[in-house]
Amino acid sequence: MATTSHPDPELVRRMCDVIVHRGPDGAGFHSDEHAALGMRRLAIIDVATGDQPVYNEDDRVVAVFNGEIYNFAELRDMLIAKGHRLRTAGDSECLVHLYEEFGVELVHRLRGMFAFAIWDRDRQRLVLARDRVGKKPLYWRADHSSIRFASELKSLAQDPGMGREIDPVALHHYLTYQYVPAPWSIYQGVHKLSPGHVLVWERGRITVNRYWQLDRTPRPVLDQREEEERLRELILDATRIRMVSERPIGAFLSGGIDSSAVVAAMAMQSTEPVKTFCIGFEDSRYDERHKARMVADRYSTDHHELVVTSNLLDILPRLAWHFDEPFADSSAIPSFHVAQLSRQHVTVALNGDGGDECFGGYRRYALMNQARRIPALPPALAAMLTRTGTLVSERSDSRSLPHQLGRLMRFTAARPSQRYARLMSYFTPEQKSTIYSDALRDLLTGVDSYRLLEEAFQGSSAETDLGRVMDVDTLTYLPGDLLVKADITSMAHSLEARSPFLDHHIMEWAAALPGALHIRNGQTKLLLKRAVAPWLPEQLLRYPKQGFAVPLASWLRGELRELAYDMLTDDTARNRGLFRPAVVQELLRKHIDGADHSVRLWALLQFELWHRTHATPNAALISGAGCHA
Repeated sequence: MATTSHPDPELVRRMCDVIVHRGPDGAGFHSDEHAALGMRRLAIIDVATGDQPVYNEDDRVVAVFNGEIYNFAELRDMLIAKGHRLRTAGDSECLVHLYEEFGVELVHRLRGMFAFAIWDRDRQRLVLARDRVGKKPLYWRADHSSIRFASELKSLAQDPGMGREIDPVALHHYLTYQYVPAPWSIYQGVHKLSPGHVLVWERGRITVNRYWQLDRTPRPVLDQREEEERLRELILDATRIRMVSERPIGAFLSGGIDSSAVVAAMAMQSTEPVKTFCIGFEDSRYDERHKARMVADRYSTDHHELVVTSNLLDILPRLAWHFDEPFADSSAIPSFHVAQLSRQHVTVALNGDGGDECFGGYRRYALMNQARRIPALPPALAAMLTRTGTLVSERSDSRSLPHQLGRLMRFTAARPSQRYARLMSYFTPEQKSTIYSDALRDLLTGVDSYRLLEEAFQGSSAETDLGRVMDVDTLTYLPGDLLVKADITSMAHSLEARSPFLDHHIMEWAAALPGALHIRNGQTKLLLKRAVAPWLPEQLLRYPKQGFAVPLASWLRGELRELAYDMLTDDTARNRGLFRPAVVQELLRKHIDGADHSVRLWALLQFELWHRTHATPNAALISGAGCHA
């Protein structure tokens, strides 16, 4: 925290104690007349001397840091050549000296994942920064005289002065996307620092600026084979620098192209068998262990598997505690299990996150690419199709042909950005309007969750709809969902997750590729698949994308049926006054009868579990004070 008066070091200690899982190897603190900083350490690089906080030569600049700076060796050499004296052998200390040289522009020198705080005692200036794509989280709240910040909301919540009133706009966005997008948090007055942004607090004044954005202006490609070779070089380099560790290291191996390519790159650059970890299910529709074994066998990895059979009633409360906000991506369950399995053997695990966003891996990208051929409809015809499609789909079972026809009519009538927003919706605007109480609906009049995607779509430098939706995901779904899931589930077990495909060198190179090298004739990840084909079993490249899915619909009709019904219909839930009880009960009934409402019920259930775990009783009393679009 930083303040114009005297800070509270004991509060900072409590804030650190509650996130000991993020750093079980030690704690460090700094306090002076205007600032108190604290951190928990997971020791991976410079285990012996890499404690924090870190200081410059005269102790006037101090920093705490979460993450890894992979180019720290080059940065250290540069700083020493400029005359700086470094006391440690790791990456953290580079921050204070880079700040002396470059000020807030130091972020452009960093290659890695990070959230850091730098306190400049002379200027009474606090600098907060988050890495380019949002691998590491950073929450903050401020008043006229102070600012508090933390890696997790539960740390900020140690402050008795922090309100717990729910932001209805954040809830509105959560039900649309299954996560709370930055800069919102679930609590009014608490914000996330967006990826690729720097916040400067100086004597009570705050400025927030964006320092990085992908440029998707396409460059000419003369020889595809040269591009394939260059991509292999980039993957090998990004993987190599992420293998630097003084603690045991391994990799998640799901059986998909991305994680398999990372394991191959590790194996080609390792003198020891790579430790690999895979999660499976008894339901063969969701089990990819056989694909993971192909790669494990090819590279003779030290392979470990786990079939998820544990009691969901045990794991859901643990997930609710670790996820400080409502979070409804059900793949958090296998992610939690694979992190738990991995931590029994390693402290660092590489993964394949980012491959789809960089190289066009989602089936929805192929759909949007094909939809570019749909001509723009006259406004009157588009409006009629939208009304008719909504009427047909909302009055029919989700599995029926009329329902699918209604969705197609709305998809055809919409602008490209609206089409994509519909594809990414879990609750549509119409469904939310139906389930909201009158009071909540009144608070949210005029608030459009789709505007987040619309702004990202329109702000993209891409020349095609395909490039624009890939930009949208890089700015929203990737940091808001996938990277939150990876960070929280890994840190819950004191495990560091690293993502070679999210190296900004790879991302910037891939962003400038023509769209035809990402998707062609409905085939996704065209260039990536051809680039890594020499590394992987041929059969693996032909499998359709499966994702880290779970049998959610059957769980909600079986093991979780009573839990969902009890928690969503009891007096505690009803008395919040947020949702219409009759509509919630109808969703439950229809799902039990065979319609698939699993993603919506799961979102409601995760909100209820979160609320009972984290929110104080007065959090149910929602006002419009935080209601901003």
